[in-house]
Amino acid sequence: MNDPATLSEAEAANELMRLARAIARHDRLYHSEDSPEVSDAEYDALVRRNAELEAAFPHLIREDSPTKKVGHAIAASPLGKVAHEVRMMSLDNAFSPEEVAEWLARMRRFLNLPEGAPLALTAEDKIDGLSCSLRYENGVLVRAATRGDGQVGEDVTANVAHIADIPQNLPQGVPAVFEVRGEVYMEKQAFTALNAAQHEAGGKLFANPRNAAAGSLRQKDANVTAKRQLRFWAHGWGAASEVPGATQSAVVDTLRGWGFPISPLFTRIEGDADELIAHFNAIGAARPDLPYDIDGVVYKLDRLDWQERLGFVAKAPRWALAHKFPAERAETTVQGIDIQVGRTGKLTPVGRLAPVLVGGVTVTNVTLHNRDEVARLGLRIGDRVVIQRAGDVIPQVVENLTREEVRPAFPFPDHCPECDSEAVAEEGEVDVRCTGGLICPAQRTQRLEHFVSRKALDIEGLGEKTIAQFFALGWLESPADIFRLRARRSDILSLEGWQDKSVDNLLAAIEAKRAPDAARLLFGLGIRHVGEVTARDLMKHFHDLPMLRILAERAHDGDAEAAGELTAIDGIGPSVVEALGDFFHEPHNVAVWEDILSQVAPPRYEVVTLASRVAGKTVVFTGKLETMSRDEAKAQAERLGAKAAGSVSAKTDLLVAGPGAGSKLKKAAELGIEVVDEAGWAAIVAEALA
Repeated sequence: MNDPATLSEAEAANELMRLARAIARHDRLYHSEDSPEVSDAEYDALVRRNAELEAAFPHLIREDSPTKKVGHAIAASPLGKVAHEVRMMSLDNAFSPEEVAEWLARMRRFLNLPEGAPLALTAEDKIDGLSCSLRYENGVLVRAATRGDGQVGEDVTANVAHIADIPQNLPQGVPAVFEVRGEVYMEKQAFTALNAAQHEAGGKLFANPRNAAAGSLRQKDANVTAKRQLRFWAHGWGAASEVPGATQSAVVDTLRGWGFPISPLFTRIEGDADELIAHFNAIGAARPDLPYDIDGVVYKLDRLDWQERLGFVAKAPRWALAHKFPAERAETTVQGIDIQVGRTGKLTPVGRLAPVLVGGVTVTNVTLHNRDEVARLGLRIGDRVVIQRAGDVIPQVVENLTREEVRPAFPFPDHCPECDSEAVAEEGEVDVRCTGGLICPAQRTQRLEHFVSRKALDIEGLGEKTIAQFFALGWLESPADIFRLRARRSDILSLEGWQDKSVDNLLAAIEAKRAPDAARLLFGLGIRHVGEVTARDLMKHFHDLPMLRILAERAHDGDAEAAGELTAIDGIGPSVVEALGDFFHEPHNVAVWEDILSQVAPPRYEVVTLASRVAGKTVVFTGKLETMSRDEAKAQAERLGAKAAGSVSAKTDLLVAGPGAGSKLKKAAELGIEVVDEAGWAAIVAEALA
């Protein structure tokens, strides 16, 4: 990995963009879907690299920088949303005694204390759980919420009622408003029992206790939560009409007195880095025997007035630090390499290992990420490897101990192992993907779910479970089969849980989409790089789908004029042209395309715009929109004849700034661009509709 000092500005900007995308993806998988794909160590390495680059190139800090975000937005959650009165922050990480010492020195400098002056701090084990905020009003629990993105979380009030550790009522004399914050977790023994029960019932197995706790708490049906053995302990607070103490340790003692469990390893330390590291090592030694999983130790400055003076930076307080444990390693043998095909067609190599115990867990599988990683490690079946496990997710290979032994290299497939379609990596990308798309069995059900999703055809009543059920019965194999379901009315009625009304409602919802919006239909086909905005851009140019196919096929065959016409469309680049060509190059995809068009008849795509004062202008939305989603705002702009852009430039005509607007608002002011708030934008829309 290159030293930031050796990078050009363009190279740094490109790497920051890639890091932002990768970190956002892993945040979504970890926080919203409870299914992480990388270890904590890998994730932390990405975040640290991002921080290094931003320190070297501060003018390149993006508005979507990972350093500004906490957790992940919960837009897809089935639970209600809750806005936190006081933001739920994250913590900065340290991985060495030197980093802990530097953190202490920074606090002393900020507080103007003599070098080496002892500081009073608290230290406690960092449990690997799900952050939760409990709001009490006049001593009564009125709301519980997950962290979400730090500003908006999920309402889990009904669910936490089933956690015995959480009091529903506090003793008399507590503050009128007080939010207790802590972690919902599952002990190792309960986790093992839950996975055994899930296996017996044919249900989902959880990767680790943290995922099990998160999945158990974030249930729409609180009765499911009630069946899971969840625990809670408190470590802090949020909004409070009064804080019952002048120090962190005093408030934590008060929480204990109110009936909240506190970490049994919580302690107060007055000293320097040596004392903190000694406590860290003691907790690390006790870690294997603890009944719950931990991944580090959290240090906090004890005095609250000093905490207030230090304040916050980006997404974390200056007065707290998470000192993470190093990853755990072991040696084993690679017994096989399987290729798994994901829902987007990505071919992921997975190493099958001789079972080995790492950190108290038996490991048999290891992710190998992609073709380039297999080549970098020189990995083959039979190799002896060092694996690293951190964060209790699928571990990684850190070293191949037998790469010098003479054996043939692993032959990474150039065709999909599921459907035999070509498997290719686009220029500049490391991931190899199946081009089979909708005909690939590994991708088919997920692609069908995408096809009927809200932003695509939006067919109500045809959800994940129904698609899986109909697919297993052989009734759904491609999008066109959805429109043939009307011939299976009696078959559907014979299934458990279906009644006349529910079947008729489903079939009516399907029939209502016989003349779908062409851009939605194109987006629903799941062609790589063709998102909803790109689909609209293409259809605004071509107006109907057959013309798009003709030009895409010509471009794939090397017709420079056709490729030029496509890339001349605003928002369409070479990667989109290549993806369209690849799609229509596969006979299976063409068959799916023709089949769906035999069932539906999209009308000519026309964008009807209203006369407005922003027609022909470029509008940028920034900050938090409170009355509509960002997608709705962009759709409004398009209807008013405006172009919704993602960044501010000299070509921007109007900036709509909601709460929390940052660098875009500053840049608009520097360029003299007109700025309105959300109410001002609503007035522009109302004027056009009048």
